[in-house]
Amino acid sequence: MKLLQLLALLAATISVGLMAGLFTAFSYAVMPGLKILDDRPWIAAMQHINKVILNGWFMTAFLGAVGFTGIAVVLYWISGPRQALPWIIVGLVLALVMFIGTIAVNVPLNDQLMAAGDPSRITDPASLRAAVESKWIAWNTVRGVAALGSLIALAWALVVHGRNAG
Repeated sequence: MKLLQLLALLAATISVGLMAGLFTAFSYAVMPGLKILDDRPWIAAMQHINKVILNGWFMTAFLGAVGFTGIAVVLYWISGPRQALPWIIVGLVLALVMFIGTIAVNVPLNDQLMAAGDPSRITDPASLRAAVESKWIAWNTVRGVAALGSLIALAWALVVHGRNAG
């Protein structure tokens, strides 16, 4: 059981770490890089990112962040050692903030961008960008911070697990 717990915790930590890296990279590199673009190229860039990001690697990490962490909670709840459990629960709560924020805010904003169609045919690209950009960036920051906090909690749970493995 301890091996299964460790594997679930490792998978959770890796998945959450991948999401933390992605969302924070958007905060400190991608969005500042796109900010210099005019409205139509900005919309086109966001549309292209939204198309290519929906792939197996992203979905495995995104769903795994919550799924593997949830599995780790169950496994540690059933069989202990319980010392790591509070940290895993914190990791799960923060992973849920990341997940729910993405589904409830960022995805609908992405859908709004996609529904606008070809950027060259949008009659008021400045209005669309104004409706999406600042809210998207703010919620990306929320989900990035949540994922980073989850990563820290899960990493500490690994330390606690290691201390209690013997």
